[in-house]
Amino acid sequence: IYKEVVKAGYKGIAVGGVQEKLGIPASTLSHHISSLASAGLITQRREGRILFCVAEYECLDDVIDFLRAECCVNECQ
Repeated sequence: IYKEVVKAGYKGIAVGGVQEKLGIPASTLSHHISSLASAGLITQRREGRILFCVAEYECLDDVIDFLRAECCVNECQ
């Protein structure tokens, strides 16, 4: 789910588009999107009746920086 949102770029992707691409039930998708939004990894916007998900790239950059800093740190000790 997150991969599809990230690949969509700054314009985002409609929730229905994610569901169509991945073929998962709407309830499952809704649960995971809520978790991603709660974690700050995505935001949502509504255009009429269509709900879009947009990746929060600054948050993604922070996660990547954290992983780079912490990767294999215990091996170096």
